[in-house]
This record gives sequence, structure tokens and C-alpha cells, in this order.
Amino acid sequence: MKTLHFSPLRRIVLALALGTAAASAVVPAQAAEVELLNVSYDVARELYKDVNPAFIAAWKKSSGETVTIKQSHGGSSKQARAVADGLPASVVTMNQANDIDMLADRGLVAADWAKKFPNNAAPYYSTMVFLVRKGNPKQIRDWADLAKPGVQVVIPNPKTAGNGRYTYLAAWGSVIKKGGNEAQARNLVARIFKNVPVLDGGGRAATTTFTQRQIGDALVTFENEVNLVRAEFGNNFEVVYPAMSVLAESPVAVVDKVVDRQGVRKQATAYLNFLYSEAGQAIGAKHYMRVRNEKVMKQFAANYKPIQLFTVDEVFGGWRAAQKRHFDDGGEFDKIYQNK
Repeated sequence: MKTLHFSPLRRIVLALALGTAAASAVVPAQAAEVELLNVSYDVARELYKDVNPAFIAAWKKSSGETVTIKQSHGGSSKQARAVADGLPASVVTMNQANDIDMLADRGLVAADWAKKFPNNAAPYYSTMVFLVRKGNPKQIRDWADLAKPGVQVVIPNPKTAGNGRYTYLAAWGSVIKKGGNEAQARNLVARIFKNVPVLDGGGRAATTTFTQRQIGDALVTFENEVNLVRAEFGNNFEVVYPAMSVLAESPVAVVDKVVDRQGVRKQATAYLNFLYSEAGQAIGAKHYMRVRNEKVMKQFAANYKPIQLFTVDEVFGGWRAAQKRHFDDGGEFDKIYQNK
């Protein structure tokens, strides 16, 4: 066998090369950091601030993988449009199906997104109730009271905020469900919005207007939001439940194009599945969301007052029909507000 002879300099270079190769063989490659972005509606900030660390801990325990979750919040429809325009959401957790339908129409989420998770892909739901000032000086009890002269009502803009849209539909539907006709429903909604001094862009902005700017006699928003406000501000406010209201689901979906491009579909799907777990449902219940798990719902029964609920499907023929008739440009809301 022929012996190879190397100069001292070449022996040093070879040794360094071999050492580097050996080091790379024994040191495992660092796993790529997994980061998810949850794009959600305005008044879900506190909910997901609690959900995220709970999921991160559970996922670490089950998979050994560390996940980072970022949040983005704003008016539901505004958030959906941001995702449609390129905001790289891994998941969307909205307060109405209509916003996710729009993303499905753009090819960002699956056309059958509502079948990907249980309960129409809505792990939580809520409804629209009133927050009034201590003592309820204007004696606001039901939807018709919001239309009385001299009453100021704070409602976010139905064009940009899901809870503004639900409020509009709840008031309209309350007339229909009691046997009234479309003209009577339109009249009530028109009189209510005539009493709205300012249309904020999202639910949290409307809460700020009512609680901190001291504008309005009543705030109409999600049940979970009014209870959180009351918990924070003590006895300064009271919660009023109308005779009936609309069922307000909080649907979720994986944003397919983003998770596939980033390689995080498994983690994004697990994150949304966690919302249905007993731990995830308990977190929702602590934030006054109505949950799907009967055991958890019974555990937190004191958080909820019985109320008659109707769905967007049964009164308005579904979200697509409601959007087209009431909230698209030139629809019923525009006509009502322009004649305010």
C-alpha cells in the first residue's frame, strides 16, 4: 500500500476538516422554531392569552416540541380582510362564519372548513346582551328599550365588527321571532341605530367608549365581554339579558395555504383541537364563553343565565344570505344608517 505524505500545513487543515465533520456528526441539528399566528376578533384577547400557554405546555408534554403563538386582534371582518390581503395567519378564530366563508372563497381555507372540527368548527359560542350603568337609570330591559328617545346605545360598526353585526341581527330577529314582519323589524333596527352616537370599528373600542369615555346608556356586545367588564369594574355596571337574542358562534379554521407553506399544519390543527379539550373548554368557560362540553358547562353553570336563542340560519337563511341582504354595500344597514 502506498503511503501518503502531507506537509505540516496540509496535516493541520485535514485535522480541522475531520474535526468539524465529527462535530457535525454528534451534535444534532437544531429543530426549526415553530411559530403560529392566531388572527382573531377584538374581544378575544384575554381568552387566547390564557389558551396559548396552556396549549404550549400540553403540546410540549405530548410532543417534546416548543411552539410559540402570536396573537392579532381587531374587528372580525377587518381581521379576515387582513388575512385575505396577506397577513400570514396559521389559524383564524373569528366570531362569525361569514368571515371564514370569505377566506374560503379566496382559497385560503378549505371550502368545507366547518366540517373539519366538531360543532360546525365552533368550540365556543356566546350571545348579545346589554351592559348598563349602575341602577339602570334608563330602565333598559329589552331590544325595544334601546330604541326609545333619549337613550344612547353604543354598538360597534356592523360593517367591520362581528358583534355589531350580531347586534343588528339580534334586534331584527327578536321582532320576527315574536311574530312581527320585516317592516316592523327594519323600523326597530333603524330606531336603535338612530340612538348610536358613534360607530366604533371593533368591540373592544366600543367597550372603551362606554366604560372609559362614559358615552352611552347601554353597550350591546357579547355576553362574555360584558361579564369581563363587570368583573373588572365591579358594581359600576349591570348586565341586562333581553327576552331573546341570537346565538353567536365563534368558528375556527386552519389557513391551509399558510400552514402548508410554513410546514406547521400538524401544530395548527392540534392548537384548534385543544380548544375542544376539557382544559380548553374550561378556559373558555372561565372567560364566560358558552362551551360545548356538558361537564364543563355544568361546572360553570353559575356564569350563564338562561336565555332564548335563535340562529342566523333559522331567521335569515344563513350567513351568506344575511351578509348579502343586510351588510354588503348598498344593503339594509347602509340604507338605514344613511337615513339616520
